Amino acid sequence: MSNPNALFPIWAPRLLSILRMVVAVNFISHGTQKVFGVPSVTPFPGFPLSSVLGIAGIIEMVFGPFLLLGLFTRPIAFLLCGEMAAAYLRTHLPQNVWPLLNGGEITVTYCFLFLYFVAAGGGSWSLDSLRQRGGRPAS
Repeated sequence: MSNPNALFPIWAPRLLSILRMVVAVNFISHGTQKVFGVPSVTPFPGFPLSSVLGIAGIIEMVFGPFLLLGLFTRPIAFLLCGEMAAAYLRTHLPQNVWPLLNGGEITVTYCFLFLYFVAAGGGSWSLDSLRQRGGRPAS
């Protein structure tokens, strides 16, 4: 191919899908850690389900797989963006304004990744895209 820039428009929706899937797998693991204590470096029983962190873990485990599959990506991402914004405002911001100093880097990063998915959708390799194409596979 004589023009390498011609690849960018072709791969952008696919790379969006890969980003969505990687983020979802990591996000689900945060939920399983909160609820079941797995994965964890040290033995950890998880948080009580009725606690704020237990509810957050349930949200992450229930809605993370939807994000992984790219099903209802925009509304799910909107919900998860809100969860991360609330987590940052409630837990991290009172400690310090700067995410690096209050331990909120991952929370802020997830929040803005989810906001991006609200705007961009799930990409070409998603169930949302498959539904829009009427069941035809992505090219």
